[in-house]
Amino acid sequence: LFARLRPVCYRLKDGTSGRVHTGLIAQDVEQALAACADKEGYGMVKSRLSIVDAPEVITPQEQKRYILYHKPAGEVTTVSDDKGRETVMDRFAGFEQRLYPVGRLDYDSEGLLILTNDGALAQYLTHPSNEIPKSYLVKVEGDIPQADLAKLRKGVTLDDGQTTARAKVKLKGIEGNIYSYDVTIFEGKNREIRRMFESIGKEVIFLKRVAIGDLRLGGLGRGASRYLTDKEINYLKNL
Repeated sequence: LFARLRPVCYRLKDGTSGRVHTGLIAQDVEQALAACADKEGYGMVKSRLSIVDAPEVITPQEQKRYILYHKPAGEVTTVSDDKGRETVMDRFAGFEQRLYPVGRLDYDSEGLLILTNDGALAQYLTHPSNEIPKSYLVKVEGDIPQADLAKLRKGVTLDDGQTTARAKVKLKGIEGNIYSYDVTIFEGKNREIRRMFESIGKEVIFLKRVAIGDLRLGGLGRGASRYLTDKEINYLKNL
Protein backbone atom coordinates (compact mmCIF):
# COMPACT_ATOMS: atom_id res chain seq x y z
CA LEU A 1 0.00 0.00 0.00
CA PHE A 2 1.10 3.55 -0.69
CA ALA A 3 0.62 6.05 2.13
CA ARG A 4 1.05 9.79 1.87
CA LEU A 5 3.87 11.11 4.05
CA ARG A 6 2.33 12.57 7.19
CA PRO A 7 2.33 11.75 10.92
CA VAL A 8 0.02 9.06 12.22
CA CYS A 9 -1.28 9.35 15.77
CA TYR A 10 -1.77 6.30 17.95
CA ARG A 11 -3.30 5.81 21.39
CA LEU A 12 -2.95 2.81 23.70
CA LYS A 13 -5.86 1.93 25.94
CA ASP A 14 -3.88 2.89 29.04
CA GLY A 15 -3.80 6.46 27.73
CA THR A 16 -0.29 6.42 26.28
CA SER A 17 -0.15 8.16 22.92
CA GLY A 18 2.36 9.28 20.35
CA ARG A 19 3.11 9.93 16.69
CA VAL A 20 5.00 8.09 13.98
CA HIS A 21 5.77 8.74 10.31
CA THR A 22 4.83 5.72 8.23
CA GLY A 23 6.98 6.87 5.32
CA LEU A 24 5.87 6.76 1.71
CA ILE A 25 5.33 3.02 1.59
CA ALA A 26 3.94 0.85 4.37
CA GLN A 27 2.58 -2.64 3.94
CA ASP A 28 0.87 -2.52 7.29
CA VAL A 29 0.12 0.73 9.11
CA GLU A 30 -0.52 -1.11 12.36
CA GLN A 31 2.90 -2.72 12.16
CA ALA A 32 4.52 0.68 11.74
CA LEU A 33 2.65 2.03 14.73
CA ALA A 34 3.42 -0.98 16.89
CA ALA A 35 7.12 -0.38 16.27
CA CYS A 36 6.81 2.68 18.52
CA ALA A 37 6.50 0.47 21.60
CA ASP A 38 9.89 -0.04 23.19
CA LYS A 39 9.35 -2.99 25.49
CA GLU A 40 6.03 -4.66 24.78
CA GLY A 41 5.53 -7.47 22.28
CA TYR A 42 3.77 -6.77 18.99
CA GLY A 43 0.74 -8.88 19.91
CA MET A 44 0.17 -7.01 23.16
CA VAL A 45 0.57 -3.61 21.51
CA LYS A 46 -1.72 -4.49 18.60
CA SER A 47 -4.48 -5.60 20.94
CA ARG A 48 -4.35 -2.24 22.75
CA LEU A 49 -3.80 -0.06 19.68
CA SER A 50 -6.27 2.25 18.00
CA ILE A 51 -5.52 4.60 15.09
CA VAL A 52 -6.68 8.14 15.71
CA ASP A 53 -5.56 9.70 12.44
CA ALA A 54 -4.66 7.13 9.82
CA PRO A 55 -2.99 8.25 6.58
CA GLU A 56 -4.69 8.31 3.24
CA VAL A 57 -3.83 4.94 1.76
CA ILE A 58 -3.74 4.26 -2.00
CA THR A 59 -3.42 0.78 -3.44
CA PRO A 60 -0.95 0.32 -6.31
CA GLN A 61 -3.84 -0.43 -8.67
CA GLU A 62 -5.44 2.96 -7.88
CA GLN A 63 -2.24 4.96 -8.36
CA LYS A 64 -2.47 7.03 -11.56
CA ARG A 65 0.38 6.63 -13.99
CA TYR A 66 1.19 8.84 -16.97
CA ILE A 67 3.92 7.71 -19.35
CA LEU A 68 5.31 9.26 -22.51
CA TYR A 69 6.59 6.56 -24.85
CA HIS A 70 8.45 6.77 -28.15
CA LYS A 71 6.70 4.01 -30.07
CA PRO A 72 8.93 2.55 -32.76
CA ALA A 73 7.62 1.25 -36.06
CA GLY A 74 6.80 -2.44 -35.86
CA GLU A 75 4.51 -2.32 -32.82
CA VAL A 76 0.73 -2.21 -32.81
CA THR A 77 -1.04 0.26 -30.53
CA THR A 78 -3.35 -2.27 -28.92
CA VAL A 79 -3.45 -4.25 -25.70
CA SER A 80 -3.28 -7.54 -27.68
CA ASP A 81 -2.97 -8.58 -31.32
CA ASP A 82 -4.67 -11.56 -32.95
CA LYS A 83 -1.81 -11.80 -35.48
CA GLY A 84 0.78 -12.27 -32.75
CA ARG A 85 2.60 -9.03 -33.49
CA GLU A 86 4.42 -7.14 -30.76
CA THR A 87 2.23 -4.54 -29.04
CA VAL A 88 3.15 -1.40 -27.14
CA MET A 89 1.81 -3.09 -23.99
CA ASP A 90 4.52 -5.77 -24.18
CA ARG A 91 6.95 -3.05 -23.10
CA PHE A 92 4.99 -2.38 -19.92
CA ALA A 93 3.91 -5.89 -18.94
CA GLY A 94 5.56 -5.63 -15.51
CA PHE A 95 3.61 -2.59 -14.31
CA GLU A 96 1.32 -3.06 -11.29
CA GLN A 97 -1.20 -0.74 -12.93
CA ARG A 98 -2.83 -1.81 -16.18
CA LEU A 99 -2.00 0.90 -18.67
CA TYR A 100 -3.81 1.76 -21.87
CA PRO A 101 -2.54 3.64 -24.94
CA VAL A 102 -4.19 7.01 -25.55
CA GLY A 103 -5.16 7.13 -29.19
CA ARG A 104 -3.21 5.12 -31.73
CA LEU A 105 -0.27 5.05 -34.09
CA ASP A 106 -0.37 2.48 -36.86
CA TYR A 107 2.09 -0.40 -37.16
CA ASP A 108 4.41 1.40 -39.60
CA SER A 109 4.41 4.73 -37.74
CA GLU A 110 6.48 5.92 -34.80
CA GLY A 111 6.51 8.70 -32.26
CA LEU A 112 4.86 10.12 -29.19
CA LEU A 113 2.34 7.92 -27.42
CA ILE A 114 0.84 8.44 -23.97
CA LEU A 115 -0.02 5.46 -21.80
CA THR A 116 -2.09 5.83 -18.65
CA ASN A 117 -4.67 4.25 -16.38
CA ASP A 118 -6.49 7.59 -16.10
CA GLY A 119 -9.61 6.90 -18.14
CA ALA A 120 -10.94 10.44 -17.83
CA LEU A 121 -7.80 11.95 -19.34
CA ALA A 122 -7.67 9.34 -22.09
CA GLN A 123 -11.27 10.09 -23.07
CA TYR A 124 -10.63 13.84 -23.00
CA LEU A 125 -7.58 13.62 -25.25
CA THR A 126 -9.23 11.34 -27.81
CA HIS A 127 -12.75 12.75 -28.06
CA PRO A 128 -13.02 14.54 -31.42
CA SER A 129 -15.14 17.38 -30.01
CA ASN A 130 -12.13 18.59 -27.98
CA GLU A 131 -10.03 19.08 -31.14
CA ILE A 132 -6.74 18.22 -29.42
CA PRO A 133 -3.88 19.17 -31.79
CA LYS A 134 -1.51 16.35 -32.73
CA SER A 135 1.57 17.16 -34.81
CA TYR A 136 3.48 14.87 -37.16
CA LEU A 137 6.54 14.77 -39.36
CA VAL A 138 5.45 13.40 -42.74
CA LYS A 139 7.70 12.43 -45.65
CA VAL A 140 6.69 11.71 -49.24
CA GLU A 141 8.45 11.34 -52.56
CA GLY A 142 8.17 14.31 -54.89
CA ASP A 143 6.69 17.77 -54.64
CA ILE A 144 3.04 18.43 -53.79
CA PRO A 145 1.30 21.19 -55.75
CA GLN A 146 -0.03 24.11 -53.74
CA ALA A 147 -3.58 23.30 -54.84
CA ASP A 148 -3.31 19.85 -53.24
CA LEU A 149 -1.78 21.28 -50.05
CA ALA A 150 -4.76 23.63 -49.87
CA LYS A 151 -7.09 20.61 -50.08
CA LEU A 152 -5.30 18.92 -47.20
CA ARG A 153 -5.61 22.07 -45.09
CA LYS A 154 -9.30 22.53 -45.84
CA GLY A 155 -10.30 18.86 -45.57
CA VAL A 156 -10.38 15.99 -48.05
CA THR A 157 -12.75 13.11 -48.70
CA LEU A 158 -11.28 9.77 -47.65
CA ASP A 159 -11.75 6.39 -49.28
CA ASP A 160 -14.72 5.58 -47.03
CA GLY A 161 -16.53 8.83 -47.83
CA GLN A 162 -15.66 10.61 -44.61
CA THR A 163 -14.36 14.17 -44.81
CA THR A 164 -11.43 15.23 -42.68
CA ALA A 165 -11.45 18.37 -40.55
CA ARG A 166 -9.13 21.31 -41.09
CA ALA A 167 -5.41 20.64 -40.80
CA LYS A 168 -2.17 22.57 -40.76
CA VAL A 169 0.32 21.52 -43.43
CA LYS A 170 3.69 23.23 -43.90
CA LEU A 171 6.74 22.28 -45.96
CA LYS A 172 9.61 21.53 -43.57
CA GLY A 173 12.47 20.56 -45.86
CA ILE A 174 13.66 18.87 -49.05
CA GLU A 175 16.37 16.21 -49.33
CA GLY A 176 16.80 15.10 -52.92
CA ASN A 177 13.36 13.89 -53.97
CA ILE A 178 12.09 13.47 -50.38
CA TYR A 179 9.77 16.24 -49.18
CA SER A 180 9.11 16.64 -45.44
CA TYR A 181 6.01 18.31 -44.04
CA ASP A 182 4.88 19.42 -40.60
CA VAL A 183 1.25 18.31 -40.30
CA THR A 184 -1.13 19.05 -37.42
CA ILE A 185 -4.58 17.47 -37.22
CA PHE A 186 -7.36 17.99 -34.69
CA GLU A 187 -9.13 14.63 -34.82
CA GLY A 188 -8.11 10.98 -34.88
CA LYS A 189 -9.60 8.92 -37.69
CA ASN A 190 -8.00 5.56 -38.41
CA ARG A 191 -4.73 6.05 -40.38
CA GLU A 192 -5.95 9.56 -41.08
CA ILE A 193 -2.75 11.21 -42.29
CA ARG A 194 -1.77 8.35 -44.59
CA ARG A 195 -5.27 8.37 -46.09
CA MET A 196 -5.26 12.17 -46.44
CA PHE A 197 -2.13 12.02 -48.58
CA GLU A 198 -3.44 9.03 -50.52
CA SER A 199 -6.45 11.17 -51.48
CA ILE A 200 -4.12 13.50 -53.39
CA GLY A 201 -2.10 10.66 -54.92
CA LYS A 202 0.81 10.60 -52.47
CA GLU A 203 2.07 7.66 -50.40
CA VAL A 204 3.52 8.51 -46.99
CA ILE A 205 6.93 6.84 -46.66
CA PHE A 206 7.66 8.05 -43.12
CA LEU A 207 5.29 9.16 -40.35
CA LYS A 208 6.25 10.27 -36.85
CA ARG A 209 4.09 11.92 -34.20
CA VAL A 210 6.21 14.62 -32.62
CA ALA A 211 3.78 16.45 -30.32
CA ILE A 212 0.39 16.57 -28.64
CA GLY A 213 -0.33 20.25 -28.17
CA ASP A 214 2.92 21.68 -26.80
CA LEU A 215 3.97 18.38 -25.24
CA ARG A 216 6.81 17.27 -27.50
CA LEU A 217 8.64 14.00 -27.96
CA GLY A 218 11.97 15.79 -27.83
CA GLY A 219 15.10 13.66 -27.88
CA LEU A 220 13.52 10.54 -26.40
CA GLY A 221 14.90 7.57 -28.33
CA ARG A 222 12.87 4.89 -30.08
CA GLY A 223 11.48 2.41 -27.56
CA ALA A 224 12.32 4.67 -24.61
CA SER A 225 9.80 6.05 -22.12
CA ARG A 226 9.56 8.42 -19.19
CA TYR A 227 7.00 9.56 -16.64
CA LEU A 228 5.21 12.81 -17.37
CA THR A 229 5.87 15.60 -14.89
CA ASP A 230 3.07 17.07 -12.78
CA LYS A 231 3.28 20.19 -14.94
CA GLU A 232 2.85 18.17 -18.13
CA ILE A 233 -0.07 16.20 -16.69
CA ASN A 234 -1.87 19.39 -15.67
CA TYR A 235 -1.19 20.86 -19.11
CA LEU A 236 -2.82 17.89 -20.84
CA LYS A 237 -5.83 18.01 -18.54
CA ASN A 238 -6.38 21.66 -19.47
CA LEU A 239 -5.42 21.50 -23.14
